[in-house]
Amino acid sequence: MKTGRLIYRQGDVGIIAANLPKDAVRKEVNGPIILAYGEVTGHCHQIRDTQNVELYEKDGVVYVHVLGKSASLTHEEHGTIELPKGTHEIRIQREYQPEGIRNVLD
Repeated sequence: MKTGRLIYRQGDVGIIAANLPKDAVRKEVNGPIILAYGEVTGHCHQIRDTQNVELYEKDGVVYVHVLGKSASLTHEEHGTIELPKGTHEIRIQREYQPEGIRNVLD
């Protein structure tokens, strides 16, 4: 899904255009970038071609910085999303349970 504010959703993963915080820490990427695992199916939301993608984190928030024209976010049960060049904040949908707030199970 895409809206005017450059917001995407792929299942329980939300992607929002963002500015990269100056003090965000770059994470080493060895292999695909896994944004979320599906606890029920074992599938995952991932960026496989990471040649032109950098991963950052600040205060528990993950940022994907696309250096090339675009990066493909894939999942076995959802359509592929082409993330355009720029920085994107990753949000995992959460839900309330009587035991507490938890990430949504995919």
